[in-house]
Amino acid sequence: MVDCDYCGESFDGEDAYLDHLADAHDGELGAIDRRRVDNHVGSDDGDGLPLGPIVLGVVVLFALGIGVYVTQLSGGSGGVEVDGIEAEPLAESGDTDRLEAVESFPNQGTQHVQQGSTVDYAQMPPLSGPHYRSTVDAGFYEETPPLGDIVHTLEHGAVVVYYDPAALSNESRASLREFANAHTGTYRSVVVAPNPSDDPEAAFVLTAWQHRLYMDDYDARTVHAFLSEYLGRGPENPVR
Repeated sequence: MVDCDYCGESFDGEDAYLDHLADAHDGELGAIDRRRVDNHVGSDDGDGLPLGPIVLGVVVLFALGIGVYVTQLSGGSGGVEVDGIEAEPLAESGDTDRLEAVESFPNQGTQHVQQGSTVDYAQMPPLSGPHYRSTVDAGFYEETPPLGDIVHTLEHGAVVVYYDPAALSNESRASLREFANAHTGTYRSVVVAPNPSDDPEAAFVLTAWQHRLYMDDYDARTVHAFLSEYLGRGPENPVR
């Protein structure tokens, strides 16, 4: 079975899933999902021009465009390479070898507090505890949303990835954006934000409700393994 990362509906196979994305989520797709859907739809058409060279040309032009875009924004040189695993369906559980350093912590509570209240969290970034009534939408953030909102989002089953801005490369930024674009459900979202600590203990910190993984060097397959293990499995409404 393949689960839709946009609405949670399940499908018997990849073809049915891609048909669903084309019909129901055309305007929501990230770059990788868009290529997968376009390739799938094109492969069903037996008439007209040969699609292989056309698709290849489109992919090359897209990659070149992304490289130019990032270069213009960052002042750097070279393109951005995204691993491709960002859009792959999640496994039932994560690769244990990649997750052997995951730390687990006691539940600090689930009570709601007034918006704007100061909460002294046991871990930083927080992993559970009192939180606000509002949540954070899936996405890549340049500024850290209120921690009380983030903790409520973790309770919903989100994975929040914190990055040290000084360690963020063009490649890791692009990959994390793809993960956030691929998982947007209310109870299975990916939020990416700057680490709120002045002196982060790792370049990247992957968090879920009561769980944390430090990552000194960015690795998309470790992120995918963490999502497979924890995304959508928060205490408020588990959906996986």
